[in-house]
Amino acid sequence: MLTSTLLAAATTPLQWSPTVGIIMIIVNIIAIAFGKSTIKYPSSEPALPSPNLFGGFGLPALLATTAFGHILGVGVILGLHNLGRI
Repeated sequence: MLTSTLLAAATTPLQWSPTVGIIMIIVNIIAIAFGKSTIKYPSSEPALPSPNLFGGFGLPALLATTAFGHILGVGVILGLHNLGRI
């Protein structure tokens, strides 16, 4: 019974495409912009090799915003796939 329920809930697999990549890039840019305006100490140590290239972020802020962006990106991509948009 459980197996048939799980199989019925499964969707078609999502293949990578340039659209998926563009969505992930856009969502990560949004997450970095959100982090830039909300992180209390964005330039905390350890510093990155070229801080100006990374918007003045330190390593912890950069890792936090990109991780947050990937989590949001997966949600957006899977949500759009579930709606049939991509």
